[in-house]
Amino acid sequence: MSRSCASRSDDAASEAFSAGPAVPLITFITNGAKVVTAPDNSNLLRVSLRERGGIPFKCGGGLCGTCRCLIETGLEHTDAVKPKERKHLTDDDLARGYRMACQTFVNGDVSVSWEPRPVRPPAPPGPEAASESTPSAG
Repeated sequence: MSRSCASRSDDAASEAFSAGPAVPLITFITNGAKVVTAPDNSNLLRVSLRERGGIPFKCGGGLCGTCRCLIETGLEHTDAVKPKERKHLTDDDLARGYRMACQTFVNGDVSVSWEPRPVRPPAPPGPEAASESTPSAG
């Protein structure tokens, strides 16, 4: 469920959360600070996929390192670092708050950012396209 509130102090957020236990808010900073709710113990990459949060990924299983992200706030609301994360992140990375979204589960409010993937320029036309545009003699 997408939410437009940025903090629990907003009136709408207070009303939404007064009926029961607090539901974690995940803020996707790099995606225009999009805020979504997620059940406790939710996998960060799965929430991003379901809610179109925008965290880049390829394998989804801790093999490639593409979903490296920075937990900017709420690192204390994430689970323990997994061995697969240690293959892609240094001790310094982990200390600064970097995690692999596919391996990270959240149990409270977090804000996450990541390096946007570079936009690839269109590929130049192949040799067959060049020969089609060359006038033929004859």
